[in-house]
Amino acid sequence: MTIHRPDSGPEKAVADWWRTEIIDMKPGEISYFGYPIESLIGNVSFTQMVWLMVQGELPSPDKAKLLDAALMSAVDHGPQAPSIAIARMASTCGVGLNNAMASAVNVLGDVHGGAGEQAVSLYRMIYNIMQDEQLDVAAATQKGLACQREHFGKFIPGFGHRFHPVDPRAPRLMELVENAVGEGIVEGRYLAIAQQVEKQLFKDKGKSIPMNIDGATAVIYAELGVPAELSRGLFCLSRSVGILAHAWEQTQQGGRNKGPIPRDLLWTYDGPQKRDPN
Repeated sequence: MTIHRPDSGPEKAVADWWRTEIIDMKPGEISYFGYPIESLIGNVSFTQMVWLMVQGELPSPDKAKLLDAALMSAVDHGPQAPSIAIARMASTCGVGLNNAMASAVNVLGDVHGGAGEQAVSLYRMIYNIMQDEQLDVAAATQKGLACQREHFGKFIPGFGHRFHPVDPRAPRLMELVENAVGEGIVEGRYLAIAQQVEKQLFKDKGKSIPMNIDGATAVIYAELGVPAELSRGLFCLSRSVGILAHAWEQTQQGGRNKGPIPRDLLWTYDGPQKRDPN
C-alpha cells in the first residue's frame, strides 16, 4: 500500500478534513512542529514536550522549570479530593486503570479543578483594568474584585482553602516566581496582582485569606502566557498523575465495590416514614 499526502484533486479535500500544525507523520518519519522525534528524544523533558505540544515552540530551560514546578505541585491532594476518591472507587469496580482515570478526570469541572482557570481570568481582568483605565495595581485590584463578585459571587478563586490555614504549596511556588522575576525570566506583573489580591482580601475581610495552590499555579501560567482555558487542561494533566497513583494503589490493595462511605455506616435519610401503598 502506498501512503501519500495528496496536493490536489478530490483526495486533497479528504486530506484537508483534518488540519494540524502539531504533528507531521509519514512512513518512517514523525515530527512535532517541525522537530523530528529522534532529535527530541533524550534532549527534551516531558514538561518541555508539554509546552511544545500546546504552544508550538520549545520553552527556555528556565521557563520550563517554572512550568514543571506548577505541574508537579498539584498532582495530588488525597482521597478527600473528589477526583481521587472517584479513581479509588472506580478501581474497586473491576475496571481498568484507564477507566478509573477517565472517571476521575471527568469531575474536574468549575468547582473541583476550575479555580486555576478562574484565577488566571481574574488576574488578566485586573491587568486589563490597569491598562485600560491607567490605574495602579491597588485601585485596579479593588475594581476587579468588585467586578468578580458582581458576576460570580463572593468566592474569589485561588484564595483560601477549606483544609489548610496556609496552603504549603503556594509560598514555595511564589518564591520560585519571585526568583524568576529577579532573573528576568518573567515580568512579574501577575505576581504583583496576585499579591495585591491577597492584601485586598485581608482589607475586605479583616482576616488573612492566603493564596492557595490554584492561585499560585495561576500566577505561573499567567506569567508564562498560558491562556486561561488551557490552564485548566494543564491542571487536569497534573492531577492525572495523582489519579493514576491512587488508582494503581487501590488496584494493588484490592477491594470490591467500595463506595464513598464504609458499608457499616448508612447515609442520612430525610424521606417519609414507612407507609402503606394501599
